[in-house]
Parts: sequence; structure tokens; C-alpha cells
Amino acid sequence: MIEPSIIQSMSDYASLDQDDVTLDIGAGLGFLTRFLTGKCRSVLAVEADNRLIRILLEQFKNVPNVRVIAGNVLRTDVPQFDKVVSIPPYRISSRLLLWLLDRGFDSSVLIFQKEFANRLVAPVGTEDYGWLTVLTYYRAKCELFEEVPKHMFYPQPDVNSIIVRLELRKSKPFTVRNELLFTRLMQTLFTQRNRKVRNAVHIFLQSKLAKTAQDAETIASQVPYSDERVRMLTPEDFGELANVLFS
Repeated sequence: MIEPSIIQSMSDYASLDQDDVTLDIGAGLGFLTRFLTGKCRSVLAVEADNRLIRILLEQFKNVPNVRVIAGNVLRTDVPQFDKVVSIPPYRISSRLLLWLLDRGFDSSVLIFQKEFANRLVAPVGTEDYGWLTVLTYYRAKCELFEEVPKHMFYPQPDVNSIIVRLELRKSKPFTVRNELLFTRLMQTLFTQRNRKVRNAVHIFLQSKLAKTAQDAETIASQVPYSDERVRMLTPEDFGELANVLFS
């Protein structure tokens, strides 16, 4: 990121204060990390590239409120943090989102690829609407802010980006009895997004729950919204469907 105003905007959207422990994922050469040092109590700068880790350690060896953590954030023991302000590698966006939603934090302000960000808030039935949309809605409040043109990066990526803020919900918008199976159900059903629900559920029951073809057919024919297309179900509908299947 070579545009200072974007870094300032990210800090503002996160409402950083001197009590915050802030996570910077993919710290790179440390430009964002250095900015954050003056805004919060401490910064956890995570970086997987050994060459960049050496640069970060040298840069921040005399900065007491920066801790450089070497490794892939998805597989590294990261201490507790309050907020996230980060421009993470785009290749880990989906996995990183799931990782973040399983952690406790006040707010996360990240820059994601525009196409990926749009999927997080897509309207029901649209091409971008998918399991990530539903899961994000269930776990967090998500807002998209200004677009970040690719010329604001060096080297330039192939796509434009968007600033995204996530805030974990204090109370969920609907009840799910088994969150792990709820997620697996959505991931499977959205691979059959244009099929009727009963047909997609039939596939899920056989492939993921090892039901016989006859049992799967019987159950699938009785589930709610069986004649709807998968892409037309609201997040609340998916919650109801999951609860019926896992009761």
C-alpha cells in the first residue's frame, strides 16, 4: 500500500485507541505496522516470508510496542487481540475470514479484493450470493467502505479492492443448533445453487452424512423449502433447514 490516506482511513474505521492490541496480518515491509504503533497499545505483526521477517525484526527492534510473529497466521499461535487492521494476502481471504470469525475481537478492518468483498454482502439470489454471505451475516455485521484502486499498491495487483469492516455480533440473528454442520451444509448446497433444495439436500445427506439413497430421498422430500432453489433461501431459511436436518 503506497497511499497514506488509505492507511489513515483504515485506522479511523477501526476506531483505534491506546488500549487496543491490534493484529496486522501479512505485515510485509511494515508500513502499516509502523503507522499502527502510534495509534494503539501494541501491534502483533504477522508475516510468513522469511526475507520480510528479517526486515521487520530490524525495523522494529527498538519499538517496544511491536511484536513480530513469524509464520502463516492460519497455522501460528497468535496471542489475543482486540482489533484487526490489515491488508492480508488475497489468496487466503476465505480461510482467513473463517479463522477470524472463530476468534473474539471488537472489530476488523481489512482490505479485500473487490469481488470477494462483494460476496460478503450479496443480496439473496444474486450470482455473488453464497455460503460466505450467509456465514458472514450469521456471525458478524459487515460493511463495505471506499474502493481502493489497484494503482494505490506497488506492485499493482490485477484487481481493485475495498475496505471492509467486520464486527462480531453480540447476539446471532437466528439460532443454529450445530454450527459446524450448518457451515458444511451451506458449503455443499451452494455447489448445487441452481437445484431445488430437496435435490441438493439429497446429495448432502449421501455424501456428508452417509445416508442410504432411500433414506436421503425420504428426508430430503420432507425438509422445509424443498421446492425452492438453493440460491433463493435467506440466511434464516438455511438456519431453519439445518436445525430440521440435525434435530
